[in-house]
Amino acid sequence: MKAILALDQGTTSSRAIVFDRAGLPISVAQQEFRQIFPQPGWVEHDPEEIFASQRDVAARALAQAGLAARDVAAIGITNQRETTVLWDRATGRALANAIVWQDRRTASRCDALRQAGHDAGFRDRTGLVLDAYFSGTKLAWLLDSVPDARRRAENGELAFGTVDSWLAWRLTGGEAHVTDASNASRTLLFNIHDLDWDDELLALLDIPRCLLPRVAGAGEIVGATRCEGLPAGIPIAGMAGDQQAALFGQACHRPGLAKNTYGTGCFLLMNTGERPSASRHRLLTTVAWRRPGGAHYALEGSVFVGGAAVQWLRDGLGIIEKAEDVGPLAASVPDSGGVHFVPALAGLGSPYWDPHARGTIVGLTRGSTRAHLARATLEAIAFQSAELIAAMSADSGIALAELRVDGGATANDLLMQIQADVLGVPVVRPRVTETTALGAAYQAGLAVGFWEDEAEIASLWSRDRVFEPRMPESLARERLADWRRAVERARHWARD
Repeated sequence: MKAILALDQGTTSSRAIVFDRAGLPISVAQQEFRQIFPQPGWVEHDPEEIFASQRDVAARALAQAGLAARDVAAIGITNQRETTVLWDRATGRALANAIVWQDRRTASRCDALRQAGHDAGFRDRTGLVLDAYFSGTKLAWLLDSVPDARRRAENGELAFGTVDSWLAWRLTGGEAHVTDASNASRTLLFNIHDLDWDDELLALLDIPRCLLPRVAGAGEIVGATRCEGLPAGIPIAGMAGDQQAALFGQACHRPGLAKNTYGTGCFLLMNTGERPSASRHRLLTTVAWRRPGGAHYALEGSVFVGGAAVQWLRDGLGIIEKAEDVGPLAASVPDSGGVHFVPALAGLGSPYWDPHARGTIVGLTRGSTRAHLARATLEAIAFQSAELIAAMSADSGIALAELRVDGGATANDLLMQIQADVLGVPVVRPRVTETTALGAAYQAGLAVGFWEDEAEIASLWSRDRVFEPRMPESLARERLADWRRAVERARHWARD
């Protein structure tokens, strides 16, 4: 066996990457798909587009690498996490568009549950806050809104899953209805202490247990490919939510190690070991992975709009032609000229958890230009991440010595320098920045013996560049204080 194939199903595109034994990419294929916005605050994807794009890039990546099925030891799947799919078990077809993690349509349902006193119960059992971000209220909405869905669900005719489950079902021809603990822990339905679906929470949201996928271990072979367009018989041996996969791919296998992923959103995770660690600063407690030796947990901070803010500059405002143009445009001015952009385009995540916040630009003058807005956008990504790191350090009692980073936006040197400046600690970019896909590949490879153990994987991690802070600490504090003033002007804006 020569390689591992990783399927990286993201919010705006599907990618497939073939990795060799050194953990280096052999070939990469990527395809964007539609973002559907039926009304303000709603975000949807077509599940058929998700599957077709992921299958097609997998086939292309294998072809580019010149590999046949016999050359591929296993497939690992990593995915946008809380996005919710409901499908017919008999036909394998989705009943409606997938409701994306960014979607805010169930904010009022979460408000009602919170007002009824259920917030503490959900937090204690799931490690999550009651927010429309997660899958549980999305699934309840589908059952209530799709004609006849609730009756059919109760009769066992339907299946629910996050995107990993949807892909596994379609790739195996309907044989595997599975998820893993990292994805299950993002649903508001999974007890992270018992590592099982929680019957009391299911009853509270009126969700039949028969809808739910089996929760497989990270070291388990869950099925094999059996779908048109891909070679048959390749084992599917690793499944992980995208941020937990990146934590694993960054070799953060020990408590206290942390990474930040800069993708559509920004997600900071710190490995906290074999016991869940509660947050006092509105971070999330989540399952990092469950391997044969037991489960590891993480603290997580979630920024809903990170790289998506750059995409909005491109697609919404048209001030750049390509996402890559934002760096040179932002670098053409020495600073943002007092402009602050709060990219609450899908509400605010940690530590605010404000679904009613909306995007806000403050500090504009007649001298403000598109370059200042581009720079303010990069600064907003860095400021949001800095707030997460401050909360995580307060929760864990650990002051970060360095921040490991990954994701597409880490290619932007200016953003990485701004991040180091506002944090006051080195930002370390690894040689392989596709650590989300790499983490899924590593977990699949461990399951089939392609790699021996976590120590071997850790030995493969290497640095590409370290960004040292250059900004005086007093100035960094001042800039963060101005950012927080701007955030207060964005909060509590929208009404249901």
